[in-house]
Amino acid sequence: MRIALDLRTATDHFPGIGRYAKNLAGAMVPLLREGDQAVFVCQPGQSVLPNSRESTGERVLVAEVPSSPFSLSQQWAVPAVLRRYGASLYHSLYYLMPYSPGVPTVVTIYDLIPLRMPHHVPVATRILFRVFVQMALRTACHVVVISDATRRDLLARYHLPGEKVTVIPLAVEPAFRPQPQDIVRALCARLDLPDRYVLYVGSNKPHKNLIRLVEAWARIQPRSLPLVIAGYWSEAYPEVRRRIDELALGGAVRLVGPVREEDLPALYSGALLFIFPSEYEGFGLPVLEAMACGVPVLAARVSSLPEVAGGAAIFVDPRDPDALAQRMDELLGNDGLRKHLAEKGLERARGFSWERCAAETLRVYEQVGVP
Repeated sequence: MRIALDLRTATDHFPGIGRYAKNLAGAMVPLLREGDQAVFVCQPGQSVLPNSRESTGERVLVAEVPSSPFSLSQQWAVPAVLRRYGASLYHSLYYLMPYSPGVPTVVTIYDLIPLRMPHHVPVATRILFRVFVQMALRTACHVVVISDATRRDLLARYHLPGEKVTVIPLAVEPAFRPQPQDIVRALCARLDLPDRYVLYVGSNKPHKNLIRLVEAWARIQPRSLPLVIAGYWSEAYPEVRRRIDELALGGAVRLVGPVREEDLPALYSGALLFIFPSEYEGFGLPVLEAMACGVPVLAARVSSLPEVAGGAAIFVDPRDPDALAQRMDELLGNDGLRKHLAEKGLERARGFSWERCAAETLRVYEQVGVP
């Protein structure tokens, strides 16, 4: 069997999907049966795995395709590569994909944000998303989703048999664990952060609900603690920065922008509290990362977040800034509760692994009927 895994999304343009792609690929290789091979489809010069050819030997073939997931040419370039390498199955990790690949196909769908949160998405984007997701679903023999919430959304909006959709949760890398204080202090010094802070990690897209978060923070401004907002920042959404200025929060909210992946465990570990107020998530990986680093979590009671965090987090209505402020204030004033949540979070995070993700994905391939 030759499994063609499309890793063209393992780039900086797809931060979350890229991490899924790299970790799934890395965990899958050791689980391949004797004689089976993985064909990693990538763009020229793209690093798909550290030292992949040297560390995986003959189990991995790297097939370069000079076409991005956004290009029309992928419609014939990728199928040509699949034929050349004799692929038994093709797994696309993105809904923009070749829609006639010529072999049994699996596709991963992460969320339906453009359809669930239409007020945050331009009309043209919603239309294109709907069309291309429909084409991906028609192409695929089987669909992988990353949460029960996404599965429910998918089955509610598309005419799919339930047995065609399998939930396979994401995980966090082993590097996400509580970090020593000297490493945390060194990172804080480099980012010009104090020893104590409250943290959010993610983008500033509208559905992430950062406006309500800073409004809630303005209500409490607790104990000289800053709210640190880290992650990719798009200038297409200036409303959050504008609201911070309107509320005269000044140093009470720190926008540190993207943080290197290798620095994220230390950034999480230094936080007194992690807050994730998003209005919709397909999974919510930062919640799991924070718990794996031993940080208490306050999250929105929506979509996938309760199933990811389980009983290891405190939940709040993300549409209510007063409730959000009250919960933050309660947690910051209760050392015992934060310690309890941190312990529960560590236990919860241990239940997710990339090895499990890869093993369940391989079972989907068998279900599709590849011998």
